Amino acid sequence: MELLPVAKDSLNGADLIQFSAIIAAWVGEKDLALQQLAKAAQLPGTLSYGRLKLLPYWDPLRGDPRFEKIVASLAPK
Repeated sequence: MELLPVAKDSLNGADLIQFSAIIAAWVGEKDLALQQLAKAAQLPGTLSYGRLKLLPYWDPLRGDPRFEKIVASLAPK
């Protein structure tokens, strides 16, 4: 993430933040995962409501009110 920050490459940098959140969730670092996910949700990229709702990557975070709030913020209006 330091080698390709969002300031240098907004799309790939956002993806790196998202992948960092996935890895943190998988290893049980929920706070870090949710912090990175909240950051990624504010940036352009591939993160979407559907991906958060359906992909099993995010299973470790399901049920956490902070995760549900991020998902709701991306819901179609």
